[in-house]
Amino acid sequence: MSLSPSPVSVQPEGEFAFGHADFERVRELIYQRAGISLHAGKRAMVYSRLSRRLRETGHRSFSAYLQALEAARGPGGEDEWQEFVNCLTTNLTAFFREDHHFHALAQELRAGHVQRIWCCAASTGEEPYSLAMTVLEHAAEPQRVRILASDIDTKVLATAQRGVYDVDARGLSPERLKRHFLRGTGPNAGRMKVKPELARLLSFFAFNLMSPSWDLGEPFDTVFCRNVMIYFDAPTQMQVLQRLHRAMKPGALLYVGHSENFGDARQLFKLRGKTIYERL
Repeated sequence: MSLSPSPVSVQPEGEFAFGHADFERVRELIYQRAGISLHAGKRAMVYSRLSRRLRETGHRSFSAYLQALEAARGPGGEDEWQEFVNCLTTNLTAFFREDHHFHALAQELRAGHVQRIWCCAASTGEEPYSLAMTVLEHAAEPQRVRILASDIDTKVLATAQRGVYDVDARGLSPERLKRHFLRGTGPNAGRMKVKPELARLLSFFAFNLMSPSWDLGEPFDTVFCRNVMIYFDAPTQMQVLQRLHRAMKPGALLYVGHSENFGDARQLFKLRGKTIYERL
């Protein structure tokens, strides 16, 4: 990770001591742990998100918190590392976001080309449930399609597993809301829950793309890894693409975010459509 020098400064707020060295240490630790490359402009964001964790743990400065974090090894220590990662991940999602991908997936499903799908960044669940809806609507035998949905952030993953959302959630048509969700009543009015037949298609699990072991079973026909690589530097991107390549069948499709371009990985993937790559 490239660490650009910046002037020594005090914390952006007065509650906790947060020096330049603390920020650089956070950048190094999240890069090592999750592959996330934070640029210098993220200083205020880091302070805002991690300061909540300092309050919860009772630390009075970032240096004290980071020292305790690095000492948190062995049984139980991983819990705080997970909280650290959860604080610094970004989760922006919606149902059927970048909907041209779901039209392309529908074509593949109707042709019978898809049986195993991996959603690498499940976030709060809108993307994997959009995948499941597409499967139910277009696959001849939807019960034969399996969707694995993972995320490094365990808090958003818990939300995804619950499958409960506001009824006015962005990206859902009235028809889909009626077909795939149960409306809440009484104290749950204004909320909706995914129907069991939708949830049955999905298996959620915590997963770090930086993990040295990718034991994910049979290779995938389809991988959605959208708006994930934008948080990685070029070497980390290539490392993840190489691992994705090994986890996919020849001819399988990789769906990526609208601002992601992998022309440097021509030996692994070729452009098949708008932000859709075919595994070579």
